[in-house]
Amino acid sequence: MSGFIAVAEEKAGSKQCPQVQVNEYKENENIAYTSLRPIQITTRRKTAKVYLYPFSLSNPKLGLFKLSKSPVENESSSEMVQKKTDQKKTCRRVLTSKMKALSSEAESRLLKPSLDSHTESSELEHKSTSDPVTPSVDMESSDEDSAPGPSAARLRGMIKKNQPPESKRKRPKKKENEVGCRRSMRLLKVDPLGVSLPASLTQPTLVEEETPMIPPGPLEMIPENQDDRSELFKASLKTWAEMSQTSNEKTKKGLSSIKSYKASLSGMVVSEATVRKVTKGAISSVAIHPSGVRTLVAAGSKSGQVGLWDLTQQSEDGAYAFCPHSQPVSCLSFSPTNPAHLLSLSYDGTVRCGDFSTAVFEEVYRNERNSLSSFDFLDDASTLLVGHWSGHLSLVDRRTPGTSYEKFINSSLEKIRTVHVHPLSRQYFITAGLRDVHVYDVRCLKSGKSQPLISLTEHSKSIASAYFSPVTGNRVVTTCADCKLRVFDSSSLSSQFPLVSTIRHNTITGRWLTRFQAVWDPKQEDCFTVGSMAHPRRVEVFHETGKNVHSFWGECLVSVCSLSVMHPTRYILAGGNCSGRLHVFMHQET
Repeated sequence: MSGFIAVAEEKAGSKQCPQVQVNEYKENENIAYTSLRPIQITTRRKTAKVYLYPFSLSNPKLGLFKLSKSPVENESSSEMVQKKTDQKKTCRRVLTSKMKALSSEAESRLLKPSLDSHTESSELEHKSTSDPVTPSVDMESSDEDSAPGPSAARLRGMIKKNQPPESKRKRPKKKENEVGCRRSMRLLKVDPLGVSLPASLTQPTLVEEETPMIPPGPLEMIPENQDDRSELFKASLKTWAEMSQTSNEKTKKGLSSIKSYKASLSGMVVSEATVRKVTKGAISSVAIHPSGVRTLVAAGSKSGQVGLWDLTQQSEDGAYAFCPHSQPVSCLSFSPTNPAHLLSLSYDGTVRCGDFSTAVFEEVYRNERNSLSSFDFLDDASTLLVGHWSGHLSLVDRRTPGTSYEKFINSSLEKIRTVHVHPLSRQYFITAGLRDVHVYDVRCLKSGKSQPLISLTEHSKSIASAYFSPVTGNRVVTTCADCKLRVFDSSSLSSQFPLVSTIRHNTITGRWLTRFQAVWDPKQEDCFTVGSMAHPRRVEVFHETGKNVHSFWGECLVSVCSLSVMHPTRYILAGGNCSGRLHVFMHQET
């Protein structure tokens, strides 16, 4: 008996199942046309897949396939089938996870022999044309379980064969009496002589070199760059001592117009003859002697030197360097009553007066506890108003013997950079602090904390300087680190100073350059000069309204002149740079 039959039984009391379709087969037809796809039927509301297996009585190998019992007949048989199905699913999940890990090339190699074996088995089955078929029912199974192919053990063996052999690095054999790699004796803490070093080495303590303080008392004016016995130096001292006071004729006649002022400035030039190195370090202060005959420029450096350059002497011996201080000289000024006196203030806490007639630097004021920043003259130049970096003020009377102060005042500022006295009302003075500018009255100062009369709080960063206009004091110019120059109206000292103009100007000089300070021209109180970072290097002149009046530049000016000062009566400008050089702009016929 041969053919494909599908059998489905139902249990008593259950509903009638749908008819099962049977693929009819004739013995004289070729078995290759028989479909091996499963037929789904519903038994007890469960889906079953029926597989049709060919078998023949004459073939003993195919006789192993026996008709399995129907799940309808035996309840226990269905449970057995269910357990087998679960086991098959577990094995299938394991094989699937392993097969996914294989690369595409390994899968093609593994599937090729399985396909060949499947083809061979199908050809053997096609040859038996007279073999009957018995249906077999498997609950919740898929067609992949019965598909011919290699077993799991065979797949594992094939995977192991295709894997490349593990290559283990062979360790080199240690040679006897082999010299090992060299090691640093310093890291092993072994002395080169073979003696072990102590566990902790005593490191030397670094001590900062401090410039020794200049001893108190007067110092002789001995130039460091020349012999003090030089006849030329003695003649220069005699000439400087005979210099007369500056006259105020130009100021009394009135200020010149901007047009004529610009024309006078345009005739000022710099040349190689008006450039000279005066001090060793960077220049931190500049002053011009008020003489109308000779041109004498003084410069203070960060090294504590004070340089004097007489441009009237055409020889190289016209520049002299002295060392009356041990720290930067931040303020220089010739006495307004006796121009033969040059007063200098330093960070070392001393104020000295260089007297050309006696060739001595006399000590005027000494305070080693507080560093000094700036000073100005009160009344008849016999009284000094000295500012400290700590925010204090000192009143010093030069007529009193000794080097102490008359009054020590605590201001409302944390630091004081500059001090400037009003040109007409000498009891008022202005101070520049960190971010505030205060105006005080000398008559209202107290030993305790003194309150200012007026405060200018428009600045957002550190302030470098603040100065009254030189003739009337109706204007105040300030230099701030926020790259702005501000001009205030100070005509009324009893009320707040209104802002007149704000000028954008690059004031970021960096660490190695001296900070810019805008200073008024004594001849033209509505104009002031200030250094510049622009190229080509220059010194600029601005009007109080913010307009640029003139720019001093030339081929001999190749560096930044941070500080500049104008002659009080003549058209001469002197600027100092960070290398200790002075650049003087003046008329060619002068």
